[in-house]
Amino acid sequence: MESVSKNHPLHDGANSSITAKRKATVLSQALPYIKKFNNKVVVVKLGGSALTDKNLILSFAHDVTWLNSVGIKVLVVHGGGPHIEKHLKKLGIPVNFFEGTRITDSETLDVVEMVLAGNVNKEVVELINQSGGKAVGLTCQDGNLIKARKKRAKRIENNVSVDFGLVGDVDSVNTDLLLTLMGDNFVPVIAPIASGEGGETYNINADVVAGKLAEHLKAEKLILMTNTIGVLDGEGNLIPEMNGSTIKDLIKKKAISEGMIPKVQAALRASELGVEAVHIIDGRVENSLLLEVLTDSGIGTMIQG
Repeated sequence: MESVSKNHPLHDGANSSITAKRKATVLSQALPYIKKFNNKVVVVKLGGSALTDKNLILSFAHDVTWLNSVGIKVLVVHGGGPHIEKHLKKLGIPVNFFEGTRITDSETLDVVEMVLAGNVNKEVVELINQSGGKAVGLTCQDGNLIKARKKRAKRIENNVSVDFGLVGDVDSVNTDLLLTLMGDNFVPVIAPIASGEGGETYNINADVVAGKLAEHLKAEKLILMTNTIGVLDGEGNLIPEMNGSTIKDLIKKKAISEGMIPKVQAALRASELGVEAVHIIDGRVENSLLLEVLTDSGIGTMIQG
């Protein structure tokens, strides 16, 4: 899929040559969706290339601000894998994953917390604010947004199991703070760091957090931004729509593997629990958020329960 160029009708840069006719075409598609999603919640998980490419993250900040300005309540959950890998490598800390989940010891958690709650969160908040929005940075610890429990060890074979360490699953959700912020037209930007009942700190997969928040907020859309054009089949072709049985089959065949596993599982659960539309889209495309929310064709893969 091609990146959106400066001549794309959604680009509004100072040097773009957008004709009145092309603007009218975009608006004719956008206006029905603006009305449909007015005062509705759209939860977006930001990760992958969009966090390492300056143009992409600027485009994302612009999209979020634009959607929020026309009355669509946007909530952002972000990851930060590439930034975490960079810091771990500098410190000589081993990197280990199992089925797309980072195995997290105390040293790794210190880095994850510093990168996600510090560096990445502040950058996303600042860029949205520079774009004219009103962003507020949070972790899942703020306002007891999410309480975590330790992720269960994964049994693999011959009584061997994988302990994920300080990785959490969502135990409970309290959306009061988010509802207050979005009611005042703020954009919450959330790092997936949460506390357990005993005060211990856990790293939670950002896709899981985004799915849970979409479920509890009864979001109109959950959009997971990734580094591919969507979910691919065994031959590398885009799957425009998929359901639970398709997902299970592709995981079994290992066509879906590694980091895509928690994405599709979080997406499917959210769809089954009432989120109106769930999409996995290509975060490498500029303005991909606007393309998904405000155009007839949309992009990526839609997940249906």
